[in-house]
Amino acid sequence: MTFKLTTYKTLKGTKKILELKKRKKTEAVIYKDDKPSYYVNCFDLQTESNVIMNSLVLSQQRCIHEVVKEIGKKNNVNLSIQEAPFLAFEKSVEYTDMELPPLPESWLN
Repeated sequence: MTFKLTTYKTLKGTKKILELKKRKKTEAVIYKDDKPSYYVNCFDLQTESNVIMNSLVLSQQRCIHEVVKEIGKKNNVNLSIQEAPFLAFEKSVEYTDMELPPLPESWLN
């Protein structure tokens, strides 16, 4: 899958964020320990962990950020969804092909 790697210039320095090409509320790049590690698509019903995420996010009408934070806390793992810093300038954008696995099913039960 193709992702957008954006470099931002902030007051604290430079920050790189791997993002979706188009921002969607039902898809996200999940960071583990501040590194892009997983990709979640709530409408990909071919992958079991995405089906479970669909249930957690859409059926319960919850925000994907909330659900990811809860999963991280429950499994004692540092998970997050990175977003552009509040005070930042977009420095550069490049597109990169990368395969990120879905969240482990064991974390979702």
